[in-house]
Amino acid sequence: MELEQLRRSYADGFLQIDQFPRNPMDAFKTWFEEAKAADRPDWLEVNAMTVATSSASGDVSARILLLKKITADGFVFFTNYDSAKGIHLAENAQAELLFYWPHREQQIRIHGSTEKTSAALSDEYFHERPRGSQLGAAVSPQSSLVDSREQLVESAIKLESELNGAEVPRPANWGGYLLRPNRFEFWQGRPSRLHDRIVFQISNDGWQITRIAP
Repeated sequence: MELEQLRRSYADGFLQIDQFPRNPMDAFKTWFEEAKAADRPDWLEVNAMTVATSSASGDVSARILLLKKITADGFVFFTNYDSAKGIHLAENAQAELLFYWPHREQQIRIHGSTEKTSAALSDEYFHERPRGSQLGAAVSPQSSLVDSREQLVESAIKLESELNGAEVPRPANWGGYLLRPNRFEFWQGRPSRLHDRIVFQISNDGWQITRIAP
């Protein structure tokens, strides 16, 4: 498969350090709102992000998840704690998020340490989800082998029947993670692959902002 000619030029924006606020969370929120407001394909979810994790032995894995909350402390997503990512995060709390917005020719990488959110926050979000999603989370042994899709569907139908309209209880092994950021990289596509990369790194003196080469 020949892929050498698959390329595009970037020319829509540029980054200057003095354009950025001193707090990268503020910069993230601005970029996120601009990505959400801009014309984009219907299929593009601006809160979709790659979440990269690794085990204690260095086994690396990545997958797409949806960002669900931005707080003063960081970024919140929800998943099954017994999933592959949950097992990784139990062994190694360090993780990285990547947001890519092709319609803006921008991406943001966010590195930090993760921790489980409170049970109260997990309960709150779980019960905000559509009922079908709640049932799915309750019956799915995420990342484990299953005999068939039909088995999962039948399990969800059975649970719905057993509940008889009652509230779906949040599984104890399903909940949120908070990633507390210690590094941000803001990337803007530029002509001739001389892309702009602005980095925020936390230090004892607060956030330090620098430019790095593409």
